[in-house]
Amino acid sequence: MYCLVIRLSEVRVIKGPLFPIPDVVESMFIERVCRKLSECNVPYAIVGGHAVALHRAVRGTIDIDLVIVWTAEILKTTELALKELGLVSSLPITAEERFANRESYITNRNLIAWNFHNPESLNEQVNLIINDDLDQRNRKLIRPGDYSISILAIADLIAMKR
Repeated sequence: MYCLVIRLSEVRVIKGPLFPIPDVVESMFIERVCRKLSECNVPYAIVGGHAVALHRAVRGTIDIDLVIVWTAEILKTTELALKELGLVSSLPITAEERFANRESYITNRNLIAWNFHNPESLNEQVNLIINDDLDQRNRKLIRPGDYSISILAIADLIAMKR
């Protein structure tokens, strides 16, 4: 078992669990997001603070950061799935525009994530990471109950932070 330690100046892995993953994760926002993406057949992995926590290292976070396989169809399906959860884009763009202008957004605007939020509950936010592609990464499945959560493997989480 390994724990991931992330600081601004370093990323390192420590052998041994710090805290156990709860046997049962309550019906939370992360569960609703994972269930919806799975239902819509979106290949995804959670990255960022939630992924670090699910690898058994404590890190406080509210938003859910996702990496998907970067295709126009998957991006559009992801956008629709998030909208079905009551989330709206923080930017006035569509999946088609985001896909067509990906490199421009990254290079010219330093925009590496597309944020979706619930206007009724600002604690419910998803950041779709646009400068990475799940197709180039490894995933790990966590089963906290009768559903799965796909997270990025530790080595790929560390690589993303570098």
